Amino acid sequence: MTAAPRRIAVVTGSRADYGLLRGILTRLKAADHVALSVIACGMHLVPRFGETWRTIEADGFPLAAKVNLKLDDDRAETVARGTGIGVSGFADVLAQLKPDILVVLGDRYEILAAAVAATLLNIPIAHIHGGEVTAGAFDDAIRHAITKMACLHFVAAEPYRRRVIQMGENPDFVFNVGAPGLDLATTAPALTCAELFAQLGISGPERFLLITLHPTTAQPQADAANTAALLTALAQVKDRSFIFTGVNADPGYRAIDDAIRAFVAARPDRAHLFTSLGSDRYWAALRLTDAVIGNSSSGILEAPAVGTPSINIGDRQQGRLRAASIIDCPADSATILAALDDILAGRFRVDPAAPAPPYGRGGASERIAGTLQEIDLRGAFPKHFRDLDEPSRTTDG
Repeated sequence: MTAAPRRIAVVTGSRADYGLLRGILTRLKAADHVALSVIACGMHLVPRFGETWRTIEADGFPLAAKVNLKLDDDRAETVARGTGIGVSGFADVLAQLKPDILVVLGDRYEILAAAVAATLLNIPIAHIHGGEVTAGAFDDAIRHAITKMACLHFVAAEPYRRRVIQMGENPDFVFNVGAPGLDLATTAPALTCAELFAQLGISGPERFLLITLHPTTAQPQADAANTAALLTALAQVKDRSFIFTGVNADPGYRAIDDAIRAFVAARPDRAHLFTSLGSDRYWAALRLTDAVIGNSSSGILEAPAVGTPSINIGDRQQGRLRAASIIDCPADSATILAALDDILAGRFRVDPAAPAPPYGRGGASERIAGTLQEIDLRGAFPKHFRDLDEPSRTTDG
């Protein structure tokens, strides 16, 4: 008798996590003994953020369900209420789909909602990108909470594996696979700058800066300073185009978004804002840009994989492992401009003897998809708290 296919549901809440999940989804969809369900929620469903759920379906992944968190504004209470709405929505969806495993990535509130519903429905959870620290965002607490609800863990670096085990997770089910987003560094099509600009429908100097700024949710008072410092520094750059990608739907995003839109409107000949570039165009932009600037995790994880320097502003990414290609700056326009001047003048050079980027060299998607298909869940779920001195074999991806 042929075994029933393993039912695997994958949640995506934004263009950012979808880009990281796409390689995993491709492999699961192609697998012979997997019944894949993709669930879209959060920013994917909001018109202001481009209704990027359409991109998922255009890529060949029909949506099994959509969960609308009703994110009508950027107030903290709307996000908190939306998380509760999400729990209710995911409870209905997961009860209908009955997956054998629910796959979630990262640390956002919509992902927490999915994990809470799955936990209460006794559905095993596989969590990607656990064990990391981002002290400047409330995502930090959400990430660790999801770790305690999950029974399978795919982490991006060995220090993160140790941290997840320190939290009481079974070492046999904590896999150091690297960062799945890095798989696209080699598979995304290469474009020339002229080709990228033509696809985006923009013009201006072909040398450009790639910029993303998100709210610092654990320190909301820092957002105004971060935004002002960044835009004041950029205003003094006269010979580059600016490509901005959209702000996350976190509390306080509207003030940042409004300031960026005003900056772009004042420079229509060379400043451009996109709610989403799409994964392929984003990787093309990463390879072509002079520098990544802002406070997005892409400047910490993905940019170093293609050798692009990053200027990381403020504390949002505080605690993450750093490659040598990253320059950390406070919310000070003079310091940001000095770092940018060093990069543009060629004075910033990464030491060839510097350690390799800490998040691996690719291949995570294949390792994650393979494990999800093959692993025997009986030892992982239901789980119990593992003390550090409890014996167990060591598992690595």
